[in-house]
Amino acid sequence: MFHSLKYFISQTLSLDTLAADLVKFGYARVNHVVQEGEFAVRGGIIDVFPVNFDSPVRIDVDDDCVRSIYSFNMTTGKNIWDHKAVIILPRRDKAHPAPFTADMPLGNFVDIEKGDYVVHNKHGIGRYLGVKDFEIDHEQVEHFVIEYLGGDKLYVPKHDLHLVQKYIGFSKRPPRLFKLGSREWEKVRRMVEKRIQRMAAELLHIQALRASLKGFTFSQDSDWQKEFEKKFPFKETPDQVIATGVVKRDMEASQPMDRLLCGDVGYGKTEVAMRAAFKAVMDNKQVAVLVPTTVLAEQHYYNFSKRMKDYPVRIGMLSRFRSPGENQRLIKSVAAGEVDIVIGTHRLLSRDVAFKDLGLIIIDEEQRFGVTAKERLKHMKLLADVLTLTATPIPRTLYMALAGCRDMSVISTPPQNRIPVSTHIIDFDEDLIQEAIRREMRRDGQVFFLHNHVEDIGPISNIIHRLVPEARLAVGHGQMPGRLLEEVMLKFLNGEIDVLVCTTIIESGIDIPNANTLLVNRAHRFGLADLHQLRGRVGRMDIKAYAYFIVPEKTLLSGIAKKRLQALQKFSELGAGFHIAFEDMQIRGAGNLLGAQQHGYISSVGFDLYCRLLKESIENIKKEMVTKHADA
Repeated sequence: MFHSLKYFISQTLSLDTLAADLVKFGYARVNHVVQEGEFAVRGGIIDVFPVNFDSPVRIDVDDDCVRSIYSFNMTTGKNIWDHKAVIILPRRDKAHPAPFTADMPLGNFVDIEKGDYVVHNKHGIGRYLGVKDFEIDHEQVEHFVIEYLGGDKLYVPKHDLHLVQKYIGFSKRPPRLFKLGSREWEKVRRMVEKRIQRMAAELLHIQALRASLKGFTFSQDSDWQKEFEKKFPFKETPDQVIATGVVKRDMEASQPMDRLLCGDVGYGKTEVAMRAAFKAVMDNKQVAVLVPTTVLAEQHYYNFSKRMKDYPVRIGMLSRFRSPGENQRLIKSVAAGEVDIVIGTHRLLSRDVAFKDLGLIIIDEEQRFGVTAKERLKHMKLLADVLTLTATPIPRTLYMALAGCRDMSVISTPPQNRIPVSTHIIDFDEDLIQEAIRREMRRDGQVFFLHNHVEDIGPISNIIHRLVPEARLAVGHGQMPGRLLEEVMLKFLNGEIDVLVCTTIIESGIDIPNANTLLVNRAHRFGLADLHQLRGRVGRMDIKAYAYFIVPEKTLLSGIAKKRLQALQKFSELGAGFHIAFEDMQIRGAGNLLGAQQHGYISSVGFDLYCRLLKESIENIKKEMVTKHADA
């Protein structure tokens, strides 16, 4: 029997019972929750930080009735995400993890509305009709009601709630409903399980090959390493500290590191990468930092140089911002071992670039590189430790499913005093645009005005100049000569420009703390994840930031564009990247991300069950491998 605590809206429940249940499950009572496995009671409210959750949950009980359930930000106490129900797993000794089965919920929440399609693990896909009470042993027990093909209904008691999840198939077509009592669902599920087992075996084979390689074992932290980390000008978040520790542990191991570091925009991934780079250099190894755009290469070069200026670390940049002669001289220096850290775009992957002693590769947003670059990277990964940074993750449930195949760290706690960006969807209203820019300038801030069309970026900049003639304005886009674009970006970085009219060259990683107003023209033409990335260019300090997404009249927008913009407004809180990524997959489909074949399997059984089955397959294959090794 699968053991869990299940709470849902309108459930009859006393606070004392709830607290006692949590204690039985190994949760510690504290004054304020700060980590997994803790809970706190205040008045009619219980805060609990369930195992495997990204943030704590607040359960509001009034007159022995659950009134609300929501995840909240530990720093501000603000509501992040409302829930219809929550499933809490017991706190287990990490040395003896729970055996994993497909019946264990990965999604944590059962956020189901009336009329939604749902998946019951044993009976297949049906439609959720609501909750109905039945008297059992003189007690009213709530049951979920699910309707199947032909009108048959299944009543699921609350102790079986973990078997039901909302159906998410990442397809525009509604799913095929199953008939209760038929063998059809069993056949479909068995077919998908077989295909997933094959995929899991392939994934683990690749992982085993890499693990068999002998990598460089980095030394433990030097005194300079400790001093360098103390000079970080901000307070580290708990997740940053954990991620840094795990990355160092990987580097000090004998197997080559291949770690994915996920974190929302502006959550401090670069600092973790810098510490890893510094550690590599302290062991006389070279570091390659691979980025998707020239502007981001320039930004990283500036930040790495500034952060390491007190140490004898030689840093170079390979990009079109440098002349061919400068690039050739740098390539020779890299080959001779005279450069410790080299930062660059895909030019770094060219065959004429060779390292004397490469120890670490840092890849920023790998998904933005093309097929050729990725093939070259596969070869390079055999030579060194690899740390990949990403701000646009696939959802947490998929991460958990693939956790056995790739090492991953998540930075989900926002930096101290960070304030969510105020997000607005507007028409091209000249008065509003003028006021937004002038308000930012009144507080000595800077403005991004993004217009992603080089052909008419000139006329757009003229309009902005007419609206705000007093602003120091400049234009920046990828088709400008390298030197000129570099000059513009450095001036903006140094506060010599008030308004930068630009294209999406600012999308990845560029960090201008003083720029706290963003206006995006024709925002309906962007994908949801792209818009979230752009919004991350502002609000990187403890100053209120504003993002204005300019679109035509709402009636002229397509259904998909409307969904994207609604999601952007809905998920504007700190750490919304996971929700944004999940929403984006639902809008666009998962075919591109997971491959057409996997997309088909997901449509057959739903995303959550697909993840559970994959996770279960990985666990089973790993057990078999351990058993074979022990018997040999």
